[in-house]
Amino acid sequence: MTLGLDTRITLLITGVIFLAALALGVWKYSGMRTSLKGAPHPYVDIAHRAALMYAFAGVLLAVFTELSAWPTAVNLAADVVVLAFFIGAIASYAWHGWRRDTTNQFSGMISTELKLAMYALIVGEIGGFAVLFSGFIVGQF
Repeated sequence: MTLGLDTRITLLITGVIFLAALALGVWKYSGMRTSLKGAPHPYVDIAHRAALMYAFAGVLLAVFTELSAWPTAVNLAADVVVLAFFIGAIASYAWHGWRRDTTNQFSGMISTELKLAMYALIVGEIGGFAVLFSGFIVGQF
């Protein structure tokens, strides 16, 4: 079986996300081992868990990509949008964990930039998957 270019690129990026999840797990373990409370910084934990979940979500994206009726460029664009937001979220969580600057980035006054980023994330992730899912529906039914 030969996978489409869009599927192969999606799996490549997903593999990088999973590798990052494993590395974040080492950081999380180090935080657990050295903390007096036996727990890493909350955002290190969140980054690790998010990376694991997003890696498996990326595999799901690859399946819908491979079964989509849309052209390769459309599928790949949808995948890249979703995966970019996944990576951005993981990076944001890791950044807060590294800086140890907050345990809740949404507490207090939320910046306009953060609000806009969240709206873009909502549209990008749901919209990107909707493209792939609609391609699956058209291609299979």
